[in-house]
Amino acid sequence: MEYFIYCDESISNGRYFSDFYGGALVKSSDYFHVNQTLLQKKEELNLHQEIKWTKVTANYLEKYKEMISTFFEFIEEERVKVRIMFRQTAQVPSNLSKEQKDKGFHLLYYQFIKYAFGLVHSTAEEDVYLRLFFDKLPDNKIKNEQFLNYIFGLQSLQSFSNAKLKIRRSDIVEIDSHNHVILQLVDIVLGAMAFRLNDLHRVKPPGQRNRGNRTIAKEKLYKHIYKHITRIYPRFNIGTTTGKFPREKIWTLPYRHWKFTPKEFTVDESRYK
Repeated sequence: MEYFIYCDESISNGRYFSDFYGGALVKSSDYFHVNQTLLQKKEELNLHQEIKWTKVTANYLEKYKEMISTFFEFIEEERVKVRIMFRQTAQVPSNLSKEQKDKGFHLLYYQFIKYAFGLVHSTAEEDVYLRLFFDKLPDNKIKNEQFLNYIFGLQSLQSFSNAKLKIRRSDIVEIDSHNHVILQLVDIVLGAMAFRLNDLHRVKPPGQRNRGNRTIAKEKLYKHIYKHITRIYPRFNIGTTTGKFPREKIWTLPYRHWKFTPKEFTVDESRYK
């Protein structure tokens, strides 16, 4: 058994929310069907190029909505698990060492992989190998390599060992999202959340009274995504951690948000909505 995990990141310094990380997990038994169905849908819609949040326009809106609907069918069927993590910009981490500040991006990413899916609660009866696919990491090669090695080291933790979770170093890779449709859809969902949580749906071009067509299209796509989420969780609040569940249930949730809160922080009142 293998778990395929596709990971992406978005806005690192937003007006209200920052450090967005997202991922999708698919079991190896479901992977081929999920991946092929999404590829076929792209082909049907003549979406031959990479689909990305930054490419959302009025012309492509309906096609993107169809792709999202297909993706969320798998989420509702619990054949795909999606996780989104972010932190509130107003909560400024304090008492960080210089090294922690320098490695902040990777340290948060590590927390996301370690905890967001509830992997240690997967209760597998056989060894499960994690295959982790990261969209091209934005930092320098040395820091990125150190990060990937830390991810490899997760299997040495007692909690991972008890859950029969294993990782081969060759299965932790950076990839080009252009070639991976599941990662492209993670990018869309992650981008939509970062967009809405930072009130970017209200932005107007300089000197203009009305919003631009692309902003309007993005808001419509966000609303389409939100509609699908509320079919799973009515009245879902995108700006906070999903529900108050026993830790074990984190693994079973098909879709979840995690608002990461630093252990120590000061408050920047100007960054609250």
